[in-house]
Amino acid sequence: MTGNLLNQGFTLMAYGMGMVFLFLTLLVIGTTLMSKIVAKLFPEPEIEPLLQPSSSAPQSDTQLAAVISVAIHQFRSRKKK
Repeated sequence: MTGNLLNQGFTLMAYGMGMVFLFLTLLVIGTTLMSKIVAKLFPEPEIEPLLQPSSSAPQSDTQLAAVISVAIHQFRSRKKK
């Protein structure tokens, strides 16, 4: 009696776990398929860079260091007033 009941419990557990596994597998396949369809129908536009390199940008590290030091000097001189 208990062996039969135990077998029925394992069978029910196997069917339940199998159904959950099947559902999750179908869910992943469906989600992946929908994602590919949406990506094909509505491609993302290419993003243009916001900052264009200008000709007035510092070209070397020494020039950049000079600009930064002047900015720091101006900031500190305003702070003292």
